[in-house]
Amino acid sequence: MNKKVQISKYVIADFIGTALAWAAFFLFRKTVVENVPCSELGNALHDSKLWLGLLLMPLSWIALYAIQGTYRNVFRKSRLNELKQTLLATLIGSVVIFFVLLLDDRITSYKYYYLLFLVLFGLQFFFTYFPRLVITTRNVHSIHSRKIGFNTLLIGNGEKAWKIFQEVENQEISAGNFFKGYITMNESSDQQLAEALPCLGSMDNVGQVIDDNAIEEVIIAVEKCERSMLSTIINLLSAKEVLIKITPEIRDIIFGSVKITSIFHSPLIVIDTRLMKEWQYSVKRIMDVVIASLAMLLLSPVYLVTAIIVKTTSKGSVFYSQERIGLNGKPFKMHKFRSMYTDAEKSGPMLSSDNDPRITPFGRFMRKVRLDEIPQFYNVLKGTMSLVGPRPERQYYIDQIVQRAPEYLLLHKVKPGITSWGQVKYGYAENVDQMVERMRYDLLYLENMSITTDIKILLYTAIIIVQGRGK
Repeated sequence: MNKKVQISKYVIADFIGTALAWAAFFLFRKTVVENVPCSELGNALHDSKLWLGLLLMPLSWIALYAIQGTYRNVFRKSRLNELKQTLLATLIGSVVIFFVLLLDDRITSYKYYYLLFLVLFGLQFFFTYFPRLVITTRNVHSIHSRKIGFNTLLIGNGEKAWKIFQEVENQEISAGNFFKGYITMNESSDQQLAEALPCLGSMDNVGQVIDDNAIEEVIIAVEKCERSMLSTIINLLSAKEVLIKITPEIRDIIFGSVKITSIFHSPLIVIDTRLMKEWQYSVKRIMDVVIASLAMLLLSPVYLVTAIIVKTTSKGSVFYSQERIGLNGKPFKMHKFRSMYTDAEKSGPMLSSDNDPRITPFGRFMRKVRLDEIPQFYNVLKGTMSLVGPRPERQYYIDQIVQRAPEYLLLHKVKPGITSWGQVKYGYAENVDQMVERMRYDLLYLENMSITTDIKILLYTAIIIVQGRGK
């Protein structure tokens, strides 16, 4: 499945549909509101407002759809959700256009306002929804007929795993699961399951199995005696960008814990690991790009002066790049102004402390006011980091932290940040114990993640910078 091609289909359909809707609405305004005779409508083609609208309106609507999350998970769209999503976006967009562009129209009666809004809403919805419906319907049929699907990993190797595998495989209308193999929970596997699917490993290497096999969906089918391990399993999987489903117990069904999302498919519980709504993720990214761009522009003199001072006060390069672990456990290069001497880690990885002799005199000042961190605005623009998020660590220290606190891997569910809740409370950690302690606040951030929380953390960070209380 080519996700980019699929996204482009929706974007192109939305662009054309929105352009047609605006053209039709423009002609409606001309004939009904301005009373232009039909014989003179040809002159409307020379109106610059028409051509400007045909360019700007589709781009504006597509931006709204992107913020809403329309172009994410395009292969998991349902026609009912598509209807609800399109109705909501059309309503929001039409209200904005009405108050920004249409409210100052000269009209003979207020009933025209209602008519203009209803026509705008109707045209936009019609020309947007029905092309989407065609694309989504084709995708749904392709999934149901097993032409396309999702690489699926089965966790469990007992009787329940075999039964759920059979049930999913024998569905008359496929849910799109292409099983790549299973993960063992104990030494003895169900013989039938072992013959039908390859064993890909155990829970010890489940992350590597997911990466190696491009797994998109995980079905947890553990036995009753293994249910106590569910929290650990879900925590491990949450750090990966996969859809998690779990087989329900009879008591879950009795007490109403199972929310059925499909009439035809197996009753599996979908574990929602999203921390925010789709539109909030989009707004967070917009904030990142806007603030990082402004910061790099306004701080360009500071970049230049800092670079000169770093270069002239100690030998070595101006910038220091180091591999850190980011979203979904993927490594990336994080950039900083060099605050230590060039041979600071000749004996291996070491954490800094208050009186660390490896830190240069100017480096000590940079750390207090977080000046060494500002090159990371470039990481934010690239998308490997966010303004706010758990501080990224090196794999060397992650391995030590996970031995004491396996829940640390949950932090890989979000992009790492220039600043964080833990950073505001602790600053630079001096040892693994402090890393674990700081992690508690970063986990609290995950539980309370929102645009409001990000703004609060940014404000507290600004106060720390102004007061020079950085550690």
